[in-house]
Formats: sequence, structure tokens, C-alpha cells
Amino acid sequence: MSTVADKLAKKSSHRTSAKQVRLRLVYIDFWSAVKLSFLAAIAIAIVTVVAFVMVYLVVQTTGLIAKADAFFGSFSDGSFVLSQFVSLPQVLAFSAIVAILNLVVVTVLGAVIAGIYNLAVKVTGGLLVGFTSN
Repeated sequence: MSTVADKLAKKSSHRTSAKQVRLRLVYIDFWSAVKLSFLAAIAIAIVTVVAFVMVYLVVQTTGLIAKADAFFGSFSDGSFVLSQFVSLPQVLAFSAIVAILNLVVVTVLGAVIAGIYNLAVKVTGGLLVGFTSN
């Protein structure tokens, strides 16, 4: 069975000095995929918490929360105060919850994608990858 990659490799007119190897990826280890997706999810969780805190600090520094309090107070009796619900502890708690949920979802998603790829390889034959040595 000849693939497009095989035909393109035969049409190559110049030879390189480095050895080229073409390999077919036919299996992704489930636990390796879970570990890698967990590490990626940890990085995303850290970025999420930092981004939430930075956005909160910018909103607080610009006085947007106080302006929103004044806006909501103009058409209510003043019982609803936005700054009561949006403070640094609440923002940190919310960002931690979002980060933990994101951690679980990304880890499970990585495992599911590895499983789907392993099932798809049975039909497609895998992914052809080319490597070269320097």
C-alpha cells in the first residue's frame, strides 16, 4: 500500500546528509497520556488562578467595582452591594474551583483522546511521522 508520504519521499530530488526515518505511530500508552494531560492541566490551572487574580486587581484598581455598586444602588434600595460578593477571597475561591474542575476535565479529556486514537488506529493504520538525525 503506497501512501502520499511514500510518493513524496520518492520524488525528493536531493539527498540529505542526515539519516531520515519514517515511523508510524500506532499506539499511545493510556497512562502516559493521562500523566501528560495532568501536567498540562496543572499548568493551565496555575495560569487560570493568576489570570483571575490579575483581572480582579485591574478591576479593583480602576474603580470599576465601586462604579458598579453606585450603578446598582441607583435603581435599588442599596441592599445589593457588588463589592460584598466580589472581593479577593471570593475571587480566589472561585478561581480555585474553576482550576480544579479544569484539572479534572483536561485530565479525563487527555485519556479519552488517547483511547479514541488507539481505536482509530485500527481503522486508519496510524499516523506517519518523519524523523531526522542532526
